[in-house]
Amino acid sequence: MHKKAYFWLLIFASLFMGFSVRAQDATGRKPVEMADGLRANGKIYVVIIVVVTILLGLFAYVIRLDRKISRLEKGLK
Repeated sequence: MHKKAYFWLLIFASLFMGFSVRAQDATGRKPVEMADGLRANGKIYVVIIVVVTILLGLFAYVIRLDRKISRLEKGLK
């Protein structure tokens, strides 16, 4: 029962995500000047590296925390 509910929830979520992506289309609008400036100066790559570093740190922390919790759970059994 739960698998079917999760499946349908995933289907609806993916449909709504598709609609939101189409809603953010930039046709007929002025381009973002900050992004163009960062791209022209080559600083956009610094921003991308910082974001990727933060995400990798978060993933490493979650994996490390999961391993510690698993070790504690095994110790309780």
